[in-house]
Amino acid sequence: MPNYLIAQVKVNDDSWIPEYAAHVHDIVHRHGGKYLSRSGNITTLEGKECTASLVAVIEFPTGDALQAFLSDPDYAPYAKARQDGTDSDFIAIDATDVAGTIPYLSAGG
Repeated sequence: MPNYLIAQVKVNDDSWIPEYAAHVHDIVHRHGGKYLSRSGNITTLEGKECTASLVAVIEFPTGDALQAFLSDPDYAPYAKARQDGTDSDFIAIDATDVAGTIPYLSAGG
């Protein structure tokens, strides 16, 4: 079942970005992932104002593939550089419907 990594990143020091952008896509791809978006065009529509500089949504074929990406030793130096230069929130969700009423999604909880 697909799993999605949603990264909200507030950039405090942008020195890490060129290397990260140049290399991490290939590591994501190696684990079966694909970027659905990596955008700085963020509009808060409801709730607390989003302070992120960019939001990325990456689809992986499974939760195991997502975890394999995050724990890949090749990703570690890029993750560290991002963590040092940002305030980042990463969340993972699967492709389920908690209410179980959307016919094309699996019921989930």
